[in-house]
Amino acid sequence: MFDIIFTIILVAVGIAGGTVGSILGVGGGIIFTPTLALLGFQPTSVSSTSLIAVAFTSISSTVSYARLRRIKYDTASKLAILSAPGAVLGAYLSAVISTELFKLIFSVILISAVIYMLFNSHFKERKVEKGESQYHQPVAYFCAFAAGVVSSLFGVGGGIIFVPLLLIMLGMRMYEAAPTSQFVIMISALIGLATHVMLGHPAYLHALSLGAGAFAGGLIGAELSGRLRERLLQIFLSIYLLLVSCGLIFQVAEDAL
Repeated sequence: MFDIIFTIILVAVGIAGGTVGSILGVGGGIIFTPTLALLGFQPTSVSSTSLIAVAFTSISSTVSYARLRRIKYDTASKLAILSAPGAVLGAYLSAVISTELFKLIFSVILISAVIYMLFNSHFKERKVEKGESQYHQPVAYFCAFAAGVVSSLFGVGGGIIFVPLLLIMLGMRMYEAAPTSQFVIMISALIGLATHVMLGHPAYLHALSLGAGAFAGGLIGAELSGRLRERLLQIFLSIYLLLVSCGLIFQVAEDAL
């Protein structure tokens, strides 16, 4: 009975993450990972299980955006190549990082995601001149490597890094940044996932449950995207992520006492 209940919980988490990720473009991993951590999964299982769902979601999104010809392949290819080593490194780090450190670092990532969501209107409106964009490129490429590490280590896909990076440093507009980011996430997630699989990390049954929910959630999100107030959903998600962040920090403090 416990296994059935647990499976239902994972499917529900997948639906929630897929729906929110589809509407806001932040990626379902930002919900998958902290929830799995709160449920008691170890870092290797958290990152690899979440990354499976993220990989399938990004593949679906990339195929859709490719048909619309909205992916900037020249930029996306460079970022994907630079994120690949980071994705491999992140998978190995997930096997050695302590649960406490995993939760603390991810709490910081959650707070960063909240800041991005609450202030993303500023990012969308910012315009970057061509010269400034070229000046920022070396920093952007380093950030791509770091995003690969974060993606594979925490199973979040890296969208919360790639999208602001494309908007702020490389001067893309939002309708180009989101598709381009999805392409990079797809490559990074698949490479990170392949490394996790070779290391024997994924919990496949749990990942299947999460992925099935995420697939359904993606379809739901696509249907609801024009009917819900995006800003209101961003606020509710920000509150949820802040509460989860506090919960993770509380767990670490409790274990330390």
